[in-house]
Amino acid sequence: MTEPENQSALSRRMFLIGLAGTAVTFGFAPEKAAAHQSGPFEPTIWYSIDHDGIVTVNITRAEMGQHIGTAIARILADELEVGWSNVRISAVDTDPKWGVMSTGGSKSVWLDFPVYSRAGAAGRIALIEAGAKLLGVSAPQCVAHQGAVFAANKSISYGEIVRRGEPTRKFMPDELAKLPIKPASERRLIGKKTGALDIPAKINGTARYGIDAAVAGMVYARPKIPPTRYGSVVRAVDDSAAKRIKGYLTSLVLEDPSNTVPGWVVVCAMSYPAAIRAADLVKVDWSAGDAGQVSEQGILDYGARQIAAPHGGALLVDDPGVDSAFRTAASTLERTYTTSSVLHAQLEPVNALAFEKDGRLEIHTGSQAQSAILPVLARALDLPQERIIMRTYPMGGAFGRRLNTDYAVPAALAAKALGKPVKLVLTRPDDMRFDSFRSPSIQTLRLAFDQQGKVTAMEHHASAGWPTGVYVAPANMPKTADGTPYDPFAIDGADHWYSVGAQRVRALSNDLANTAFRPGYLRAVAPGWTNWAVESFMDEAARMVGADAVAFRIGLLDSAGRNAGSTPNAVGGAKRQAAVLKRAAEKAGWGTTMPMGTGLGVATTFGQARSMPTWIACVARVRVDRSSGAVSVEKLTIVVDAGTLIHPDGALAQVEGGALWGVSMALHEGTEFQKGQVKDTNFHSYTPLRIGDVPELDIEFIESTEAPVGLGEPGTTVVAPAVGNAIFAATGIRLRHLPMRPAAVLGALASKK
Repeated sequence: MTEPENQSALSRRMFLIGLAGTAVTFGFAPEKAAAHQSGPFEPTIWYSIDHDGIVTVNITRAEMGQHIGTAIARILADELEVGWSNVRISAVDTDPKWGVMSTGGSKSVWLDFPVYSRAGAAGRIALIEAGAKLLGVSAPQCVAHQGAVFAANKSISYGEIVRRGEPTRKFMPDELAKLPIKPASERRLIGKKTGALDIPAKINGTARYGIDAAVAGMVYARPKIPPTRYGSVVRAVDDSAAKRIKGYLTSLVLEDPSNTVPGWVVVCAMSYPAAIRAADLVKVDWSAGDAGQVSEQGILDYGARQIAAPHGGALLVDDPGVDSAFRTAASTLERTYTTSSVLHAQLEPVNALAFEKDGRLEIHTGSQAQSAILPVLARALDLPQERIIMRTYPMGGAFGRRLNTDYAVPAALAAKALGKPVKLVLTRPDDMRFDSFRSPSIQTLRLAFDQQGKVTAMEHHASAGWPTGVYVAPANMPKTADGTPYDPFAIDGADHWYSVGAQRVRALSNDLANTAFRPGYLRAVAPGWTNWAVESFMDEAARMVGADAVAFRIGLLDSAGRNAGSTPNAVGGAKRQAAVLKRAAEKAGWGTTMPMGTGLGVATTFGQARSMPTWIACVARVRVDRSSGAVSVEKLTIVVDAGTLIHPDGALAQVEGGALWGVSMALHEGTEFQKGQVKDTNFHSYTPLRIGDVPELDIEFIESTEAPVGLGEPGTTVVAPAVGNAIFAATGIRLRHLPMRPAAVLGALASKK
């Protein structure tokens, strides 16, 4: 398996395994053996083994309900050969030794599988060698199983080896890369049904989320959100009415050199209820930024002008012959698709606790990207980065919102100003107004056909806010062949696996969106809109040439040329996407005559990116009430090929949750940007999918021993186009904007008459 780039430290440094006195160490070492230690052993920096054989796995990924610690611990425990009941997990802080800490893009298992499997294998080898010595036999005579080393009729536990053994073993980079990883047939934990390690604490109430963090002497804070994300300036603060609230302390006008929270006023009190009431009474006079004049439609209109311009943007794919194919085409098809802004609206509003301790500023919060926010905090506080540390907590929902840990900045600034611990908690309206939401998008797609109806060329132009361009920096983004930076999280999915002849894919950064608000990462990000466009368009193309929607797609998924796939993550290429599509259609009864007002719609996508495709297909069965315009999703049939499944229960939960959010964004979720603010600030008007509208789910995973890829987001990408295509099958109306609400259905039905 090819090593991920951000884990290259594993091949740059040698691994050292040593057992001296009462300690096993197996970690990164420059040249010399590790010093003798007592207490628990660290077979690698990624885990430790105590004298009872209990293995504690260090987890750098963020837990937000996806049981990521269980999946990673299972990878390691399988290779280490330890019983699942002896495994524990521990969330780590932001010590630089852990490398880049980020959880997003469905990449955690994909990135961590080679790291933790090699770590487990190296520990197993070292323990077998040490155990063999203690048993008086040679290492080849021994095997490891369930936390012990066996040789004929003798055995010794890992715990006892830790207490008694004295091995020394070095792994040079080339040796580490060649460590014997188990074949799939010998795995005892991967892919098997076992309990998630984080569930007991969540059930019995002992799990502590960021919102639960507390220290002695802390004060509470709630912000006054300015009228625009950027450019707002505080002219005056009147807190005279707030002084009547018992426990009210002060209102701080934050000075933020990082420009993360410009124009913020933070209201502080001795209790959170007091902070809420006082903030409602504090009056702030702001001068608003330029975004106060920006609307959602203005952003879409700006994107339309970008698409219409012949030049500009980043060309991810630009095959020669695109223009000539369209000039000579027997027929063409062109369609434009749009999506609304979408809020994260996670269950736990964003929060952070900040305080100084032992000369360092500590931040206690849930974060998906600790490494990204640390330099921002350093700029905001004018502190060296090494004097800031983050303590990570589980999160009550994140979905990409906590990749932007911007809420830590005002907590830290307030703590610095007050000289005491500050716990900042946003209310639901605060959270929605401060959200780094998913940008509205506009896309235009074109297809060229020859006389026989064969596709000869395709263009895809997409304009949206670029979260990475705003959040990171253009210099750190990937580049196209001609050196143009682009944000993969604004175009992934457009570079699909269909063979369409000459192809062009153009990503356009919507500068109006980028400066009006902070475009964010929301579960699936770009594939949430690019796949909506591609799969709606493929349906329209099939109908234009009079082909069956499934057969048309399978004909294009021929695995030719660059769509053949590659090792290690995309073995099989488009053939695997065709396989899940065929299976989903078969399971759903594709081609069956439906009752009046009911239709089947199909879509197939590949998860996040071509570099780590998760093949997925969905057939949606929907019923449309022509009198009200209401769309009811009755059933989703979904088939997934995610390679090797590490934690089957977690995999199923990921796809279930993703699919239901896909329904929610298809029919319900969407807000509107109006004069610097989102229109919806609570669940009275922002209405996600309700439990009474949850459809029947039939989800199947293709058995596979290929490389494990991501499952956090693919389920969200495939549902909306399947539902839209089913609406067409049921009614003959084509909707090209998300969400597809009853008013849009009624309007389209009226236009069709």
